[in-house]
Amino acid sequence: MLKKLIILLLAIAPLALIAQESKIAYINSQELFGMMPELTEIEAQLNTKQEQIKKNATALEAEYNSKMEEFQKSTDDVTESILMDRQKQIQQIEERYQAFMQNSQKEVQDLQQKLLAPVQDKLQKAIKAVGEEKAFIYILDLASGSVAYHSPTATDA
Repeated sequence: MLKKLIILLLAIAPLALIAQESKIAYINSQELFGMMPELTEIEAQLNTKQEQIKKNATALEAEYNSKMEEFQKSTDDVTESILMDRQKQIQQIEERYQAFMQNSQKEVQDLQQKLLAPVQDKLQKAIKAVGEEKAFIYILDLASGSVAYHSPTATDA
């Protein structure tokens, strides 16, 4: 019986040493990202861009509505060629509006990525700095379910 106990202690002892050496931390990167002070300015810039887009879209909609109203009022008074021309104008406005909205959406996404990239880099550098300073082996991100930082000395078994 004593022999089994000694073997068990010898088997568990290395696990205790490994557990003492492994320092693991947990973070929520979304929560940390939301606390970044730069986000206020970024949100303001994105809102300004979206307001400009909304203003331009409203102008295109007004132009479309005006042409459509003109077209509907004059269907009996004008020749077929004029009606075809007005239909073509309305179709061109619709196409311009759709292209404008697609381009605007892409512009906002590109601007958002451009503005957020430095903040994301800053967060990654901060996580790495804390990991190195506190000698963590791993920092796990609860938001993404992934490893946010791993020490160069970390070994995978």
